[in-house]
Amino acid sequence: MTGRNPPPAAPGADVADVATLSFEDALAELDRIVRGLEGGQQKLEDAIGAYERGAKLKAHCEAKLAEAEQRVQAIVAGTDGGLSLRSAE
Repeated sequence: MTGRNPPPAAPGADVADVATLSFEDALAELDRIVRGLEGGQQKLEDAIGAYERGAKLKAHCEAKLAEAEQRVQAIVAGTDGGLSLRSAE
């Protein structure tokens, strides 16, 4: 890895591909974007595009975390020490 940011995605392509990313991949890309923006070496248009993609990645990560939290909250410890899924209320 060279430490450089990948070229920006084609317009409209980023929305679809963000939705297909795992939490870990989206977080890693978001981290790269943040480091690139903090470095201040990007052209203004590239920085704006990176910021926009970062916002989409952030929203995707938040949604994935909320989904995971709901799944974890659905797990209930049984009286026998076992785990079970909470029934829908």
